[in-house]
Amino acid sequence: MALPLMPKATAVWLVDNTSLSFDQIAEFCGLHPLEVQGIADGEVAIGIQGIDPTANNQLTKEEIARCEADPKRKLMMAKQDLPQPSKRTKGPRYTPVAKRAHQPNGIAWLLRHHPELKDSQVAKLIGTTKTTIEAVRNRTHWDSANIRPQDPVLLELCTQTDLNNAVYRARKANPEAVRTTPVEDEDDSPAEAPTTATEAALRGDFS
Repeated sequence: MALPLMPKATAVWLVDNTSLSFDQIAEFCGLHPLEVQGIADGEVAIGIQGIDPTANNQLTKEEIARCEADPKRKLMMAKQDLPQPSKRTKGPRYTPVAKRAHQPNGIAWLLRHHPELKDSQVAKLIGTTKTTIEAVRNRTHWDSANIRPQDPVLLELCTQTDLNNAVYRARKANPEAVRTTPVEDEDDSPAEAPTTATEAALRGDFS
């Protein structure tokens, strides 16, 4: 079921202005009943201004009255005549402007530690383009002198789960592409490849 805009703010208003049960409000707003109870007790959503769902045509007063009379009834969202926003098509994830400066560092880290990943996978994880990936790889990027490999998870460019899944799919599709040689430091001297969180997760080593 579609959720109202700003569910918590809507729940705050319903708690303060109706006699609906916690279960009814929780289901309508996509929250847990205990979370709604916390709102009623003043322990959750502190400082959130309630939003009247009847004012933005998400609920009707008649629907609220109908459900107030019978706690077993479920609130039904009012029919919307306005066009709904289209879902974002598949492609590179959106990266906030403030974090885009870190993208080359994240790309360099993935190219070094997970060469089995396809450029398309790196692009989707980091939210970048294949052109930028190629520039980082060939050291033709305009800021190559300042690029330092950094874990994209720590840079908050992607989640550890997304990275683990991408590496798992890449290794499953092409086992021969898995890195078997040690990572080299920037001075080109051989160094033992560090165990990344992704590699540990894929091995089941969570110690």
